Amino acid sequence: MRLHRNLVYTTIDSLNAIFNEGEYADKVVARALKKDKRWGSSDRKFVAETIYEIVRWKRLYAEIAEVKEPYNREDLWRMFAVWAVLRGYTIPDWRQLEGTPERKIKGRFDELSKIRKMRESIPDWMDEIGINELGEELWTKEIAAQNKQAQVILRVNTLNTTKEKLRSILMDLNIETDFLPNQPDALVLKERANVFLTDAFKQGLFEVQDASSQLVAAFLDVQPGMRVVDTCAGAGGKTLHMASLMQNKGQLIAMDLYESKLKQLKLRAKRNGAFNIEYRIIDTTKVIKKLHEKADRVLIDAPCSGLGVLKRNPDAKWKLQPEFIDNIRKVQAEVLENYSKIVKPGGKLVYATCSVLPSENQEQIKKFLTTEIGKSFTFIKDSKVLASESGFDGFYMALLERKQ
Repeated sequence: MRLHRNLVYTTIDSLNAIFNEGEYADKVVARALKKDKRWGSSDRKFVAETIYEIVRWKRLYAEIAEVKEPYNREDLWRMFAVWAVLRGYTIPDWRQLEGTPERKIKGRFDELSKIRKMRESIPDWMDEIGINELGEELWTKEIAAQNKQAQVILRVNTLNTTKEKLRSILMDLNIETDFLPNQPDALVLKERANVFLTDAFKQGLFEVQDASSQLVAAFLDVQPGMRVVDTCAGAGGKTLHMASLMQNKGQLIAMDLYESKLKQLKLRAKRNGAFNIEYRIIDTTKVIKKLHEKADRVLIDAPCSGLGVLKRNPDAKWKLQPEFIDNIRKVQAEVLENYSKIVKPGGKLVYATCSVLPSENQEQIKKFLTTEIGKSFTFIKDSKVLASESGFDGFYMALLERKQ
């Protein structure tokens, strides 16, 4: 296997932006892929996957390469050399890769792979919190699963098509998919492909949404004609799923603190043909108070650590800090207390996170049910989805019903 100089230079530039300039990996990769119009799909695949791989294994590769942050360009080349040796590439005679110690790299890899936090390439604090909350055995399996590449899952937009029709449209484009058991709206790609360039995407026939995330709307049991509120809508993956389950009938209110996210959602909703959505920015407490006891269904897709979605956001391992998790637990408790008041008597609420930590999940619900507002709710059921068991994102959902 040969390395191509312009692809590797782009990779090094991108790693510099992520590690030294604090940019987000997905944005950097998107920019890198536009760099040269002459690149074919295999060139772009090499750039994207190599960047993500080195971000994912940053701690392990830096340890093997014997470099420390902040990384200069020479350090980044040394980390790249580690990646190339471990992936079985022939090391070219480029100045930056002169003297790459191939045997030493393999020896160090074997040695460090015996230590979990090195093998899985995570910060010490993350390893500690994982052991404390999940226990050694389960955490070992879970963090290993979080280091596997995420599959591409589509959610069929049933407002515009069916799963069978979409599957055959994609088949004509040489994009093969499989159905997922117990997932009525999901298709999983057999091989990664840039589905965003297809006419099927532009016509709003599907969205890209992980299988675990697709469970949430059904868990909330939304029905056509209801008044439903998505309190932390963001760019609206779950909002759009609920709109399709409601068949555009009823009222779906999408709320968020950030106008920019709701603008994104508006564009996506237009493409999806979802027109029962109202948009509200949470700029004062009045916005919430106006909705007290007015909704049949409320989704609280709470801000969280994201420790269930590291496989698709590997740079989060290096951006997350332990104090952020302490703060986010307080935010989760406040959000639950404030937004739960929107549920009308007899209505239902789902609290969801993309975290696997019980302190952000089961313990938040347990604590909420002892509060003044929480006492007016009955716990119905919850679901804990682990990446190590499902193969998809780690997720948590709890369903509560407000007493009549």
